[in-house]
Amino acid sequence: MKKPFFLTTPIYYPSDKLHIGHAYCSTIADTIVRYKRMSGFDTYFITGSDEHGQKIQRKAAEMGQTPQAYVDEIVASFKDLWKILGVSYSDFIRTSDPRHHEAVQEIFQRIYDKGDIYKAEYEGWYCVPCETFWPEKKLEEGELCPDCHRPVEKMKEESYFFKMSKYQDQWFKFIEENPDFIQPASRRNEMINFVKQGLEDLAVSRTTFDWGIPVPFDPKHVVYVWFDALTSYITSMGFKHDMKSFEHYWPNGLHLVGKEIVRFHTIIWPIMMMALDLPLPPKVYGHGWLVVEGDKMSKSKGNVIDPVLLIEEFGPDALRYFFLREIILGNDGNFSREALINRINSDLANDLGNLMHRTLSMVKKFRAGKISRGVPTEAELAMAKAAEDTVENYDKKMAALDVNGALREVWDLIGKGNKYVDETAPWGLAKNPDEAEHLDAFFYTVAEILRIVATLISPAMPHTMPKIYGQIGLGEDYQTDLDGVRKFGGFPAEVTIPKEFSPIFPRIEIKEEIEAPQEAEAEVRPAGKSEISIDEFAKTELRVGRVLTAGKVEKADKLLQFTIDMGHGEVRTILSGIAMHYPNPEELVGRNVVVVANLKPAKIRGIVSQGMLLSAACDEEGKEKLVLVDAPGMEPGCEVR
Repeated sequence: MKKPFFLTTPIYYPSDKLHIGHAYCSTIADTIVRYKRMSGFDTYFITGSDEHGQKIQRKAAEMGQTPQAYVDEIVASFKDLWKILGVSYSDFIRTSDPRHHEAVQEIFQRIYDKGDIYKAEYEGWYCVPCETFWPEKKLEEGELCPDCHRPVEKMKEESYFFKMSKYQDQWFKFIEENPDFIQPASRRNEMINFVKQGLEDLAVSRTTFDWGIPVPFDPKHVVYVWFDALTSYITSMGFKHDMKSFEHYWPNGLHLVGKEIVRFHTIIWPIMMMALDLPLPPKVYGHGWLVVEGDKMSKSKGNVIDPVLLIEEFGPDALRYFFLREIILGNDGNFSREALINRINSDLANDLGNLMHRTLSMVKKFRAGKISRGVPTEAELAMAKAAEDTVENYDKKMAALDVNGALREVWDLIGKGNKYVDETAPWGLAKNPDEAEHLDAFFYTVAEILRIVATLISPAMPHTMPKIYGQIGLGEDYQTDLDGVRKFGGFPAEVTIPKEFSPIFPRIEIKEEIEAPQEAEAEVRPAGKSEISIDEFAKTELRVGRVLTAGKVEKADKLLQFTIDMGHGEVRTILSGIAMHYPNPEELVGRNVVVVANLKPAKIRGIVSQGMLLSAACDEEGKEKLVLVDAPGMEPGCEVR
C-alpha cells in the first residue's frame, strides 16, 4: 500500500489577481508533490481560495457587486493560472463551498462545547488588509500593523473568543518534542519568541459585517476569517464528510506558506488541533518573499508582475525552472527579466539544449537516426556511475526539500555529459570503422543520460519531460518513475529518433545591453600599493563564502557569475573577471572562497554584483586563481581577519 502524503499551499486571498509571488509558492508545492508521486507516494495536493472577511466585502461594495460574484471572477483567474503553469492539485477548496461551511460550523461547535470558546466584548485594534487582531503593545509606532505597516482600526464589538492562552504550555511542549515542525529554523525561533511574550485569547467571530460563515449557535456572528481559512486544509481532506479519506491523509504531510503567515499556521492552527483533540500537522515550511529587482512588489510602485504574461512569452517550464534554481527555499528571492533570460540561455538553451541537439544531430548524421547499445568503454562506465550517483543525491535532496540543490545535481550531470561529448569526440570515432561499437555505445550513453535527466526534472518542468522523451525516440507518452532511473541502462536497446526536431528552449537574443558600463568587463580592483593603517584595513569585511553555482556571463568573455552562500541564510550574486583562468567554472562549485562582503554593489552587464572575490596572480604568465579556504571548520559566514 502506498504511503500517504498531503501538501497544502496557503489558500490565496481573492482581493485581486495573483502575481509571480503566488506562482512561486505554487510551483514549489507542485514540484514537491510531483516528486512524491514519482517516488511512489499516494499524494493529496490542496490549494484554494480564502474568500471571506471584511476586506472582501468592502472591495465588492466598491465594485458594485455582491461578495460572491466578486470572488467568483477572481477565483476563475486563479484556476486559469494554475492550469497554464501546470499546478497539478488534487482539490481546489473554496471557503465559500457548502462542504466547508458545514465543517467549519461543526469545528466551531465542538470547541465551544468543550468550553474553549466564550462570548465577551472585544475592544482593540484590527488590520483589515491582514484580517488580523493586534494588542496595542505589538503595534508599530503611529498605530500601524506590525506585518503590513498600514494603519489599523480601533474596534469595539461583541465577539466570541478562543482560549489560546489555555494551550500555551502545551504548545511549548509540542515544539520542544517536535523541533522540525517549523522550518526553516529561523522561523521557529521567531515563533518561540512571539509566544514567550504571552498568548492572548483570540477573537474568533465578528458582527460588524456578514460576509462569512455564521456561528452555528449565534447566527448574528460570522466566524473570524483566519479560523475559517485554516480549517480548509482538513475540510478539503474530508473532515466531517469523508472521515475515511481524512484519517488516511491527516497528518502525513506538509504545509507550505509564505513567511508572513507562518504565525497563523504554527501557533493558531496547531492550537486549534489541540482543542479538537486531533493530531497536529508534522511540518510547516515558511518560504521567503519574491522581490522584483530588490524591491517588494506593490501596486503603488508599479512593479507587480503578472505571471500569465511571462508564461505566454517564455513558457511555463522556463519560469518554473527559474523560480526553483534561482532561489533557495526559505530565502528571499529576486526576480528580474534579465536574470530570467540569462538563466534560460545559460542552463536551458546552452547546457541542456547543447547536450540534446548536437548529440541527436550526430545520431541522425552518423547512424541514420538509430540508437543501439554498442560496446561501452571505461568512459561510458564512468558516465553510468555518475548518472546513478546523481539519482541518489537528487533523491536525498528532494526528500529534504532542497529543490534547488536537487536541480544543481541534475545540471552537474548535464555538464559532465557535455564534457563527455567533447572528450569522446564522436565526429572522430565516426571516421574510423573499427570504432563503430564504441560510437554506438557513446550515443546510447548520452540518450540514457537524457532519459534520466528528463525524469529527474519532470517534477520541476512537467511540460519539458515529454518533449525530451519524444526527441530521444521514446515517445511523448513514455512513463517511468524514480526507481526506473536508479539503475543505468533502462533505455531500450534499439530506438529510432524522429526525423525532425528543434531546440526545446531556443536561445533568446538580447537586443540591447541594459545599464552595462563599457569598461566593466572585469571587477574594479584597488590599483594603488601605498601603505594603509590598520584602521583602514579594518573597514574591509572579509568573509568565507561557498560557491553554489558558477558560469559564464552572456556576451562578456572575461566575466564569471557566481552564486555564493554567505552563511546565515544569505545568498549573493557576484561577478568576477577571471573567466579566462577558469575554462570549466563548474569545478568551483562547493569550494570556499574569500568575499569582500562590504563592497558597494555594482551593476555590470545588467547584473548586480554584491561583492568581490579575492584572487591571486602568482605565476609568470599572470594566471589568476581564486583564494580558496577549504580547511576544516571553514563554513560560509566565517570572518577572515
